[in-house]
This record gives sequence, structure tokens and C-alpha cells, in this order.
Amino acid sequence: MAEPDGILVIFRWRRDPNTYAIKVGFPTAPKSSLSGPRVSPADGWAINVAFRLAEELGTGLVRRSRRVIRDGYVLLDTRDAPDVCPAGFHIGSVYLAAGEAGSWLAKVGMDVTIPRRLIGEGRLACWLHAYVDNARGEPFVGHAAASWEDKQHTTVRLDLVHIQPGVPSEVRDALVRLTVCEVAEAGALRVVTAIDDPALHGLGFRPANGGGLALHTRSAEPPSDPTA
Repeated sequence: MAEPDGILVIFRWRRDPNTYAIKVGFPTAPKSSLSGPRVSPADGWAINVAFRLAEELGTGLVRRSRRVIRDGYVLLDTRDAPDVCPAGFHIGSVYLAAGEAGSWLAKVGMDVTIPRRLIGEGRLACWLHAYVDNARGEPFVGHAAASWEDKQHTTVRLDLVHIQPGVPSEVRDALVRLTVCEVAEAGALRVVTAIDDPALHGLGFRPANGGGLALHTRSAEPPSDPTA
């Protein structure tokens, strides 16, 4: 979509229910950095943009960008966007094929009963762990787990969020945000939870009928749903 100072590239990402857009400025010089067969300046520029966006998307563009709702899509802006992980910490997926899943979390006193049960039931949607960002990648300081609520894989339940004593609350918030990102990219339309924590309201969760909290993963939808 053309705009006065560039174009909007509109796209879908994995199975995420949102439609995204990012603004790309027009080239300042009609040349391409590509080698190989000669292409027109416009074609070369478009190919460069496609390659650059593919690389950015593969390294978390959707997750790390600021978001503005515009005409039914989510406009992404990476300028001055905060890191997805709090300073000094890193968050990643629990490696399920590494012996007894989450054993390294259990060794430091974290309860892994729920995610292990979900694995056994075939319902685990996401299991993330947080650790200090250093050369050793430890100590581990928290984890979060979520499960599929329905066979259609449209609703996810946030079952567990835990950080160790003394760990900044920003780590807990990041665990929740990234869990929502993971399940949205897997196709979830809604995240529900029975976890009673005021901090979840600041992350977009709202009271749902019947108790608990709910969050829509489609950013263009209202923040709450009276039928949820």
C-alpha cells in the first residue's frame, strides 16, 4: 500500500490471528545490493526489502515492535522499542527432549508438576523458562506454562507463572507476554487463566464471565468480551 513517504507492507505471521503492517521507506538510490542476473531498480529494491523483512521476522520483529492499531491491522514500529526480555535476563523455550523435561528447574526448587502433566496429556501449548543472561545461562529464575483448552486449538489456558524470590517482577511480566506471543503464533485466539494477579490486568487480561481472566490475541479486538 503506497503512502507519501513509503509503502506499507501488509502481511500475516505464522498462524497469528492478527494482520500486521510495517512501513518501508522508498529507496534513496535506484540500486540493488544483489548480485546475479540484472534486475530493474524497482525489482531489486523490492527483493532487498523482502529479504530484509524475512530476516527481521525470523529474529522476532513481531514480538519486539511497538504496536498501533490502524484500519483493522497492527502497525509495527521498532524505533525505541523495548527489549522483549528484561535487562540481565533471557527467556526461552524449555527443551522437552532433554531427558526429564525441566529437571534443571526442579533442581533449583521450582515446581514442574503442571507442565510435565500437560506433556503427558498431550495438551502443552507453551513452556518457557527465564534465566540470568550470562555466559553460563544460569541460574534459572522462573518459568511459565500454558495448555490447549480445546481440540481446535483456539483457546489456551495460562496454567503457571512463577519467578524465584528476589527476581524483578519485569521477568514475570515478560514470561506472560512471551507466552501470549508463542500461543498466538500457534493460532490461539484467546488466553484464559484462573491466576489471580493484578499484574495481569496491565498485560491486557480482563475479567471473564464465570470467573478468571481472559485476553484476546487479536489486537484489533476489544480488550474484554462479555461472553468470555
